Amino acid sequence: MQNFIARDGLTLAYRDEGEGLPVLALSGLTRNSDDFNFVAPHLSRVRLIRMDYRGRGASDWGPYQTYTVPQEADDALMLLDHLGIDQAAILGTSRGGLIAMGIAAAAKDRLLGACLNDIGPVIDPRGLDYIKGFLGRQPSARFYKDAASIRAELMETSGFHGVPAERWEAEVRHLYTQTETGLKNRYDAALRDAVLESGAQPAPDLWPFFDALQGLPLALIHGENSDILIDETVKEMQRRNPDMRYARVADRGHVPFLDEPEALQVIHDWLEDMR
Repeated sequence: MQNFIARDGLTLAYRDEGEGLPVLALSGLTRNSDDFNFVAPHLSRVRLIRMDYRGRGASDWGPYQTYTVPQEADDALMLLDHLGIDQAAILGTSRGGLIAMGIAAAAKDRLLGACLNDIGPVIDPRGLDYIKGFLGRQPSARFYKDAASIRAELMETSGFHGVPAERWEAEVRHLYTQTETGLKNRYDAALRDAVLESGAQPAPDLWPFFDALQGLPLALIHGENSDILIDETVKEMQRRNPDMRYARVADRGHVPFLDEPEALQVIHDWLEDMR
């Protein structure tokens, strides 16, 4: 991992691998750059840049009031500036897709395109309530093996079917750090406070942010069992942007791993649109 300094002085971590089209990969709310370990081997002729948000992964923790989409969008642009990159494509999973839309609205000239992984301008309240239920709580399992078994059972009920055990074993290593006293989350527990405080405000209308992506190569990957992105929202996204590439990934909830055949096909087509 390498580091750069955010505008407010926090040290943030990133990875910069490969050569070719610059693709900035932005992960989900509580996740980190390891989120893209499954898809990375499938991305050739790409300069894959992965950032750990503030308060996540190997990055510094900051005041929880800065754990916001606008601040994380600014951090992403600062990373591009640090690397001397004028324009990049964004592969955004969940929170990362919201950041992509925010950058499109505020600094569209920095974008080559965007691929949204199971996120749209409307977030289903069911999924948001589910996230609030575990956000900030440490895992009950003490070891990776036990955590993988718990996660497999939990995600089966969340719409993930036919996922081999070794995938869950790999994923829990992305999510948790092994310590002498058990597993710990790889994010600041105060992220919960940031999310709950933002939820106390009226939800903004994000459709103008999605519309800001017009004219750019755009793709959407959608877990068919998602509790965050519902079919009604997808249909409206397609109506507003008929050129948007789309993959509906079977047997997946929120979020697809991105190495499913349907997801990979759309990602590769989207990348070709920008070459």
